[in-house]
Amino acid sequence: MSFFGAMDISASGLSAQRLRMDVISENMANINTTRTSAGGPYKRKVAVFSERPFSALINEENRRLAESAPNRKVYGGVKVLEIAEDDSPGPSAYDPGHPDANADGYVAMPNVNIVVEMVDMISASRAYEANVTAITNTKSMIAKTIELAR
Repeated sequence: MSFFGAMDISASGLSAQRLRMDVISENMANINTTRTSAGGPYKRKVAVFSERPFSALINEENRRLAESAPNRKVYGGVKVLEIAEDDSPGPSAYDPGHPDANADGYVAMPNVNIVVEMVDMISASRAYEANVTAITNTKSMIAKTIELAR
């Protein structure tokens, strides 16, 4: 795998984690949304990731690497499969004066838990930082290689 292949893999991780942060931000912004255009309370969303096939990065050098390891799965980063809705039920809050309250005075609230969202945000942030570090190290290796070639 070339240096640029390593950077492309890390870049796919950066894009995926940025999207994950966007989804987490949307969840947190809608933590009190009790009415949506689809009806009912806001449903928490989750980014679903998958391994990106190595063929997405194929070039001559990568083709030789793949052929040298025919029995081994070789992957080339991450891709986002979908933004899925969490269908778990949300809590109910007693608020008889709320316009979305049922006959008993309870309001169906979103299934967003701020603690879970904060933990997910920290996880996404750390993964993003790890990919930045990998790109920085790859750039450093490229610079050392050029320096040795002189």
